This record gives sequence, structure tokens and C-alpha cells, in this order.
Amino acid sequence: MLGWRKARTRFEGQSILFVCTGNVFRSMTAEYALRAQFGKHALYQVGSAGIDAKPGTIHPVILNRLLKKGIDPSAHTPRLLTKQLVKQHDIIIAMGLGHREFIHKRFGLKVPLFNEVSSGQETPILDLHEALPNWERDLVEAKAYIESVIDHICEAIPQLMTQLPHFAKNKA
Repeated sequence: MLGWRKARTRFEGQSILFVCTGNVFRSMTAEYALRAQFGKHALYQVGSAGIDAKPGTIHPVILNRLLKKGIDPSAHTPRLLTKQLVKQHDIIIAMGLGHREFIHKRFGLKVPLFNEVSSGQETPILDLHEALPNWERDLVEAKAYIESVIDHICEAIPQLMTQLPHFAKNKA
């Protein structure tokens, strides 16, 4: 706990941006799970964006799973990743390998993956269509996968929080 207090004063006021594809599943879940974990005493500003975000709503399976966990993302609006957003955030975390590659090519930044920050494992969190190419044929399996990803992200947030100071200013 003492180390976390030091991090609180040292890194207060910095911002985190989670990035995925559409900004309605993985990065959005990470954003709202981290906000919920911080509560009213946020150490960081937290946001999310997608490399191909379009206007839309959160799928009911995602919304319901988050609500069951006490996380309310109903005010969320998908945002497209822009140069301005990149400049506004101190720590950028990619959810998948393609997102990390996109950020590197488009903005010249090397950013970590979510799992890399939370557990030291350089593994992506796959989108539904990446994990289950035929997901539309098995909606039960698709729902189970979506819920497992949300559970994974939410369970990883406390460890991610302890590691954030090590990833501050990753825009070098």
C-alpha cells in the first residue's frame, strides 16, 4: 500500500487511453472498469478510443455483463483514435497486436498491450471475430466468450493499476 501512495502523488493528473477497434467492447470495458476501480479518487484521467470506431451503441450482452459487475458504461460514445487524442494521453494501452501496430505506424509510438501491463504477458485480448471466426453460428459460445473477456479485463484491473507508474510517459 505504501508504494501505491507514492505512485498516487507522483503520477497524479496523468491520463490513460485504452485502444481497440470499435471502442464498444474491449477498450471501453477497460476504461469503465478502471474508472470504477478508482472510484471518486481517480489517480488518472481514463479514456478509450477505437482505430475504426463508428457511431453505435453497446451490445446488450456487453452492457448487461458490465452492469452485473457494478460498472455502468451507458453514457459511453465510441471515439475514433486521433492524433489529438494520442497527444492528450500520457499512457496508451493497446488491447490487441493490430492496435499496437496501427499506433506505431500511424503515430510512431511503441505502446504496451493490456495483458503486458497487467500481467507481464505480451498477449492480445482478441476481438470476438478473431477468437471465434464463425461466432454468428454459435451465439451461446459468442456470449460466453464476450463475458469471459469482460471478466478477464475486470479481474486484471487491480494488477494493471499497480503497474501503471512503470508505463508512464510511454510515448518516447
